Amino acid sequence: MPADSEPLVGRHVLLGVSGGIAAYKAAALARDLVKAGATVQVVLTAGAARFVGPATFEGLTARPAHADVFAEPEHILHVRLAREADVAIFAPATANLLAKFAHGLADDLVTSVFTCLTCPVVLAPAMHTEMWLHPATQDNVALLARRGARVVGPADGDLAGGDVGPGRLADGGELLAAVRAAVAPPTGPLAGRRVVVTAGGTREPIDPVRYIGNRSSGRMGYALAAEAARRGAVVDLVSGPTALSAPAGVSVHHVETALEMRDAVLPLAEKAEIVIKAAAVADFRPATYHPQKLKKERDGLAHVALERNPDILAELGAVKNGRVLVGFAAETDLEEERGREKLHRKGLDLIVVNRVDFADAGFNVDTNRAVLLGEDGSRTEVPLTTKAELAAVILDRVEAVVLARLPGR
Repeated sequence: MPADSEPLVGRHVLLGVSGGIAAYKAAALARDLVKAGATVQVVLTAGAARFVGPATFEGLTARPAHADVFAEPEHILHVRLAREADVAIFAPATANLLAKFAHGLADDLVTSVFTCLTCPVVLAPAMHTEMWLHPATQDNVALLARRGARVVGPADGDLAGGDVGPGRLADGGELLAAVRAAVAPPTGPLAGRRVVVTAGGTREPIDPVRYIGNRSSGRMGYALAAEAARRGAVVDLVSGPTALSAPAGVSVHHVETALEMRDAVLPLAEKAEIVIKAAAVADFRPATYHPQKLKKERDGLAHVALERNPDILAELGAVKNGRVLVGFAAETDLEEERGREKLHRKGLDLIVVNRVDFADAGFNVDTNRAVLLGEDGSRTEVPLTTKAELAAVILDRVEAVVLARLPGR
């Protein structure tokens, strides 16, 4: 990146480091921020200082690294450091640190600085998988994202102790990009607009053990949410069960059934300008839920009575209130004909039609091919590509619809 286009040149970056094994990676991040032209001020928790000492960061940043809230009491250190910062990043952010941030606790230097910040904030969680997936951690992260924090990661990969799973600190390039985006936010058509994305399949329970579901992994919806956030949108992701990590800067609302998804989506859609329904919602659910496990030998599992689930997309299309509405059609034949019919029947602005009977596209793979059909008669064919790249094409079309509706266009 040319020096004259580097948004971090001359910026004051506060780097908060907490006590996880990934603290050693914060040293590399400090170095990269300095190389990008930033002035870097490091603050550490007591736990972080046990992993990487202040001297390491002082050598990399040429500034004192602080770990004691009572240092320089005459200067009220936590207030001064917060006021100096143009942007703050906390990497790694442990489950304990996120909990303190979410609940406004200020019992050390890092948390005291956080409560004084008025600049953009980037959070980079890193912890063991069980801690990351704990409902309290998920709620804390969602709360902090709603308050405006950009959440980056965690990634899937190798963890301490030989474990593997979600919880790994995002890589340095992604962290650096998040800090850049925080100081130079996007200014495109989606910047600042509220976007709701749905993802994954639903599970309709028969009994405590069995459910009716489908093969959706949620990858397409998560890619759309991540791309919308990258373009500056305020994104709510309503997700069915999935093994995927929350995209950076996105508020995730976890649901399981179609009825739960409806209850989550409709209130969010009332405040949104764009709704993208990428979830594979079950058309039917068992008419009766059995609280005890059914025994196959005597309980008639061969005949499970079904009732129809609500059509969330049709409900949104019936009362759009100016929203841009995007749907998906997963087909195995006559895909364009069926997609065009669904586009008009449900009042959509855009529908993404894809075949799900190919091994390299559709459900539970990283690639997809699709045809985008617009209410204006447009047709955009996307050959086999990654779901991240398809998400970019879809959002390009959404931006075109948004721009077409601006006054004077």
